[in-house]
Amino acid sequence: MRILIIGGGGREHALAWRLSQSSLVNELFASPGNPGIAQVATCLPPPADVSGYVELAQHYGVDLTVVGPEAPLVAGVVDLFRAAKLAIVGPTQAAARLEGSKLFAKAFFERAGIPTARSGRSINEFSFPVVIKADGLAAGKGVIIANDAAEAEQAIRRLGPTPVIEEFLQGEEVSFIGLSNGRTVVPFSPSQDHKRLLDGDNGPNTGGMGAYVDRRILSTEQTGIIMDRVMQPALAQMNKEGTPFTGFLYAGLMLTAEGPKVLEFNVRLGDPETQAILHAYPGDLAELLASSANGGVMMSPQQSVDCAVCVVLASAGYPDQPQTGDLIQGIEEAEAADNTVVFHAGTKQIGDRFVTSGGRVLGVTASAPTLPLAIDRAYAAARKIHFDGVQYRSDIGHKGLLRWAEGSR
Repeated sequence: MRILIIGGGGREHALAWRLSQSSLVNELFASPGNPGIAQVATCLPPPADVSGYVELAQHYGVDLTVVGPEAPLVAGVVDLFRAAKLAIVGPTQAAARLEGSKLFAKAFFERAGIPTARSGRSINEFSFPVVIKADGLAAGKGVIIANDAAEAEQAIRRLGPTPVIEEFLQGEEVSFIGLSNGRTVVPFSPSQDHKRLLDGDNGPNTGGMGAYVDRRILSTEQTGIIMDRVMQPALAQMNKEGTPFTGFLYAGLMLTAEGPKVLEFNVRLGDPETQAILHAYPGDLAELLASSANGGVMMSPQQSVDCAVCVVLASAGYPDQPQTGDLIQGIEEAEAADNTVVFHAGTKQIGDRFVTSGGRVLGVTASAPTLPLAIDRAYAAARKIHFDGVQYRSDIGHKGLLRWAEGSR
């Protein structure tokens, strides 16, 4: 099988790394890819528009295409591939509105009866703090929690004229990602992202500073509730409206006292959740993705027995003004550790050296039978990597340590 991966970040490096281990895959391509992906795949220049991906797939005889980022999905790349009778993992443009428009998503949740935060059009309808979200795509940075009226007004000016205003929910956040063939959805292991820049969930929002996977994040009962009240109703409603959903469906959830409530839907894998999920994933990812794209019967993904932790190393000035061009040292030393992979996100190769080329530079990811050991391995490896102004959180996965201290649920 020849597979094309669309994208060039840490999520796509994790996809390429895991797919390269499948006995079904004999050739991998990525557009645009990155220096880490280039170690396991052929990187191709990005086309001028999404129709160019169809031409790439046809030219290289690709059997299956996997879309990493949300922008090509919202632009309709899946529709173009299907018109050309090419297999692709992802939702159509109509279905991708679940992520492309927060206003559409909130109305959809109501139609489908999916539990979510109460929303409105005026901050006067809420007490503080209040959550303000940009309607369109914002690369994971379109959410602001305002603590008073002045902050709320500033957020509205920043996020555009049609923001979504929501009540602030109390609880624990969970990333719940499933894969759909249009009729059913099968879940991966639950994960938790760390959106804020600084330890203790302080500082500005980012695209994600790290994530961890641990089967203890959700109980069997909670997983069943999420499937019954969120994932399956979403698929049923999409089918009812004539826009069947295929590909990855990512529910960002808050575990409240009233039960799980949806904060948002994404229509692709998360970043950096993917790095942790796929590092610990024990199954054949290529087989699973092919069954989704072809509408075949999907077996549930094998649940991770191990825990996995991804620590994002960001450049100086991130997220506002990322510094680039700094020499990166220590990647080989970091990857020499047990069960550890360094996924490239914002790097550039110059000769035999890597330099920073974006805000989130690397995702140092490690697995282990226990969460404490996975955390230790990831941070031991992260400390071996150096570049000017490197910044990373020191508490990725620490919320999960409480569950390990308390024992199994």
